[in-house]
Amino acid sequence: MTTFWIFIALVVLISLALIWIPHFRQTRMLSAEESGVRKQTNLELFNERAGILAKELEEGLLDQVEFDALKKELEIGLLQDMKMAGDDSLDTKLQAKGILWPSIMTVCILGISGYFYQSLGAYQELANPPQAAAPQHEGMSNEQIMAQRVQMMEQQVQAEPENSQAWFSLGHAYISANQFDHAVASFDKVMELVGTAAELIGPKATAMYYKNGQQMNPQIQALVDQSLALDPSDPSTLLLVGMDAFFTADYQEAITAWQTILDSERADVDRTALMNAIESANMRLQAETGVMPNDSAHNPMASITESAITAKTVNVEIAISPELADKVSSTDMVFIFARSTQGPKVPLAATKISAGSLPVTVTLDDTTSMGGDVKLSSAQNVEIIAVLSKHGSVKAQTGDLKGIVESVAVGEAATLVLDTIVQ
Repeated sequence: MTTFWIFIALVVLISLALIWIPHFRQTRMLSAEESGVRKQTNLELFNERAGILAKELEEGLLDQVEFDALKKELEIGLLQDMKMAGDDSLDTKLQAKGILWPSIMTVCILGISGYFYQSLGAYQELANPPQAAAPQHEGMSNEQIMAQRVQMMEQQVQAEPENSQAWFSLGHAYISANQFDHAVASFDKVMELVGTAAELIGPKATAMYYKNGQQMNPQIQALVDQSLALDPSDPSTLLLVGMDAFFTADYQEAITAWQTILDSERADVDRTALMNAIESANMRLQAETGVMPNDSAHNPMASITESAITAKTVNVEIAISPELADKVSSTDMVFIFARSTQGPKVPLAATKISAGSLPVTVTLDDTTSMGGDVKLSSAQNVEIIAVLSKHGSVKAQTGDLKGIVESVAVGEAATLVLDTIVQ
């Protein structure tokens, strides 16, 4: 900003100098020239009158005394005419006459400079300085933030259609935005650019799995088999296998899939989340069979009692009110989350399911936590809220369906009915 001000000042000063320096120079020249003309004229008049007096003296029209007196008067008049006061008066008239146009041009230059600075410069920032920079996504919902992210990635792949990494990132963004068909197309584009690989087939199968309401079908299973044949320890595929096994209560298979990822020692996976998932599967396996796996390497929770296990989970049966059943579409998503009935209303655990799977029982525990140090197992009683979203947003909007269980003890079960239309 300082550099800009210095530049503007230099431009204005140079412009004013180009106007006023020639003006003052011309004024001095005109003044000197006019002063010389007047002096020359006065001298010529003096000489002419003195010559007339001398001629009259020769002709006897004047005596010597009269001649001397008249000549003295001429000399006094010449001296008066030559006084500086007369010259200063003329200079003042010249200056008053010539200062008008330079003054008008000066006002124009200053006015134009101010106008352009106000229009193109930082006048508004100086007049109204911002108090603080607003956060990039302030006031935006999660749905709007995700839509903005997807739009930016779409612009990137349009600018770089051969950028496989950009297409790969766009595919994952589409999954987060529930645009599963677009996600599949993006992963297909990546494979078209770089060839078929397990790390690409796995995300594609995951997108198709979510589109199918988190249920396997022969087409998805074929992709899973193809991916594991290429890489038996591919994380994206094994995550899908473990998730589906967990949802279908095949906890041992889920443990095996997730443990395979941990054993691969890959650095690009969230090991803490995987261990929490294995812990949850182990707890549920013991709750069903009363027996924990014997392999201690794959069973870090072998010493946990059944009472401790059940104390950390909340099973919620989600159903739709019969009166509102006709307002549900298979493409709608249901978001379920639990928050403590005491203290800050921060979600402790959350999950989402397809509305097409209703009615269904979901389990909330520490593996479905929202991150941070506060988890479901740390609460005694929680409030359960479910939102059937028609817009893909966790936040309830007009037309969505909603249901609430005001309080349930952690370790017990509850039934939640979606029976309210959000206005």
